[in-house]
Amino acid sequence: MGKQTTEMLKGTLEGIVLAILAVQPAYGYEITARLREQGFADIVEGTVYALLVRIEQRGLVDVVKVPSEKGPPRKVYSLNALGAEYLEEFWRNWQFLAERIEQLHHSIDNPQKERS
Repeated sequence: MGKQTTEMLKGTLEGIVLAILAVQPAYGYEITARLREQGFADIVEGTVYALLVRIEQRGLVDVVKVPSEKGPPRKVYSLNALGAEYLEEFWRNWQFLAERIEQLHHSIDNPQKERS
């Protein structure tokens, strides 16, 4: 993944993680694995864990500690009502930006010819 992709991903990763949690609750490593399954191969667990702390502090997820066979209990994150609202807003914003970027891309690839 190039630097430009990494920078773009930073701005959208929160929404992507919330979208993953909208499907089903998960703990940090599971979220990282799902991101990798979706093609985000270069995502590191530390990035995901830092993001999970932020979204938990902002009240976008509910957290339940579940016993682990190895080590301390795992924190399982699930999307709550506030997180669902935030995710809906994320998708609206994403759609708006995607449409504008596509329009711009199309206008650059197919500039209108000057009229005589």
